[in-house]
Amino acid sequence: MHEFVLLIKDLFSAGGFVMPPLLLCALLLWYGLGYRYWTLRTGHSESIYDLLDSYGKNAKQNANSIIELAIRQAVVLNNRDPKKLRRRIDELFYGSLREIRKFSVTTKTIVVISPLLGLLGTVAGMIETFDSLGSMSLFTQSGGIAGGISQALVSTQTGLAVAIPGMLFHSMLHKKQLKIERELLQVKELLCTRTYVSEQQLTD
Repeated sequence: MHEFVLLIKDLFSAGGFVMPPLLLCALLLWYGLGYRYWTLRTGHSESIYDLLDSYGKNAKQNANSIIELAIRQAVVLNNRDPKKLRRRIDELFYGSLREIRKFSVTTKTIVVISPLLGLLGTVAGMIETFDSLGSMSLFTQSGGIAGGISQALVSTQTGLAVAIPGMLFHSMLHKKQLKIERELLQVKELLCTRTYVSEQQLTD
């Protein structure tokens, strides 16, 4: 544990002043990605039609994903009072949509900012390098030429190490988010169409 702490300390020292913000970005990024992964998990293998039929027969069964929970709530709402169903389902699904979109902007922003922070560290390191060359000081308190180049490379590497995996996971989770949004829209349309048909049959 002590060696790990020393390694982190050396990394911070080598990367310069951009390392604390990059560490904060990494923590926020993976917290947001973990939250989104847990929220967007899909535990159903059945189609939306089958899930509607299943929850229509037994609305008290457990929901294993956000889609199943939304379907169960919509079916209960439909059974209680089918009037103005579309507007009421929109209100019901608003909470689900807000939940699956949570931290999406945050993670995307961090993925964009992290390489820029690394680039800022690169510029600072190169400035130190050129200052050392200008004064012909190979070794200074801040490391001179070697320290400047080291800071430039370490900060760039850290920024990319934060951004690249984050970008991949964000893209994967964004696709899941869009899939869930399409499924919620499908649920709404199916329930509203079924209600409209049954009302039409009653009036005929």
